[in-house]
Amino acid sequence: MNCTIRLAQSQDLDHLVGFNQSLAQEIRGQDVDLKLLRQGVQAVLDNPERGFYTIVETGVETGVETGVEKGSHIIAAALITFEWSDWNNRWVWWLQDVYVEPSHRQQGIFRKLYNHLKTQAQAANVCRLCLYVYEGNTAAQEAYRKLGMSLSESLLFEEQL
Repeated sequence: MNCTIRLAQSQDLDHLVGFNQSLAQEIRGQDVDLKLLRQGVQAVLDNPERGFYTIVETGVETGVETGVEKGSHIIAAALITFEWSDWNNRWVWWLQDVYVEPSHRQQGIFRKLYNHLKTQAQAANVCRLCLYVYEGNTAAQEAYRKLGMSLSESLLFEEQL
């Protein structure tokens, strides 16, 4: 499948909010506060120190006369956030809010997105790519294993504040 991977921009806000809303529903069976979600996504788009979204789109064509992209359709996205590793004196990148439209799953879209982000991370001298995955989401766990990721030795503890 012919696709383009690019950094998300402010005009992608609605797609990103929709993907995150779908993700919360699919994985957790939860509805999210759309106003709060929209503000959270906008905060990342406005402040690169918080992270960045990368999106995948298909059908991108550029008009010869205008140079304007047309006919594109956003089919996947992922958020990268940062954590400083004092042990490694380098950044850790966290993949979050990974979403591929259901009609485009099992077609290698996430693999392309992951490889793109991995290449960027290597160029930025990042020491690790990490992500959270819900215990019951075995399909995602298998996809991550196929990419070469492995289960961490660490467990996650949290307290909602």
